[in-house]
Amino acid sequence: MTHPIVQLQAALVAALRAELAAPVFDAPPRDSTPPYIVIVHHDALARDGDAAPGHEHRLVLHAWAGNASRKAVLAIAEAVVEIALGVTSPDLAITLRRHDRTDSAIDQATGRARATIALTYFTEPN
Repeated sequence: MTHPIVQLQAALVAALRAELAAPVFDAPPRDSTPPYIVIVHHDALARDGDAAPGHEHRLVLHAWAGNASRKAVLAIAEAVVEIALGVTSPDLAITLRRHDRTDSAIDQATGRARATIALTYFTEPN
């Protein structure tokens, strides 16, 4: 059996790659140049109910712009959220999709704009 984190993340990455030009990484290669999206964190908490196994997924994504443009990175973040709220999975029933927050900053180390996107999903096996 494939872990629910892998199943949901595969569906999300496929949806993002189908709609966005920016690549999606778990960890970008060292020589990568933004724009790109990174799945920074993905936790799953068991949330069983009605005799059906389920999970609450908490994800954090970083969207990076190629420069210090907050406007550019927030446009990427907005597209990520729109896609993430419509994601479907052949393996999971997604019963909740929620955008929790988006923060933006100019990264001190790189001088590039970064948006941090927090998402929550509830899933059950299909």
